[in-house]
Amino acid sequence: MYGRGIYALRDVSLVVEKGEFVFLTGPSGAGKSTLLRLLLRQELATEGSVKVAGRDLAKLTPSQAQSYRRAVGFVFQDFKLIPSKTVLDNVGIVPRVLGATSVQQQRRTFQVLKWLGLQHRMNAYPLELSGGEQQRVAIARALVNEPALILADEPTGNLDPDLSLEIMNLFRDINSRGTTVLVATHNRELMRHVGRRSITLDHGHLVETA
Repeated sequence: MYGRGIYALRDVSLVVEKGEFVFLTGPSGAGKSTLLRLLLRQELATEGSVKVAGRDLAKLTPSQAQSYRRAVGFVFQDFKLIPSKTVLDNVGIVPRVLGATSVQQQRRTFQVLKWLGLQHRMNAYPLELSGGEQQRVAIARALVNEPALILADEPTGNLDPDLSLEIMNLFRDINSRGTTVLVATHNRELMRHVGRRSITLDHGHLVETA
């Protein structure tokens, strides 16, 4: 709730199974981003509960919350890459912050960049990349710590249709390796192409699951 009785989400009850790929859709202001922030534990629910792998996120201690976030990868619509750092450094910042040794950091970073076909761009800077390449770098950053859960907020919103399809196929590949994937999008054509379960929100309410 955001003050004065205004609810971003209300009476929303849903289950996403481990290893599932689910789309979260609905118009702007429907509550999609709020739900993702709750799952990332950037915000806490004022009522009800949010549980991931059986754990109530509101009841985690600070150290448990930090550990939980290590198991979650987040992909933004606008990439959020650091312009002054190379692709290698943008992706490697996650394992470095989490305490990986220099050797571990370099190995993990190179492996994920190679998997996404970006190893030849690892010394480039974000502004030297295409939009599709920047989004793949953002996905690499989310994947480098081998998260159990990937959350993506309108990850194709700034891309053309062909690149959008490429990115969505990449999420499908990630899911095929066992990672749970939750993607917020308003692009129903992409949803039809991928053919996974969808959850529709409208004005903070769950209106459809298909």
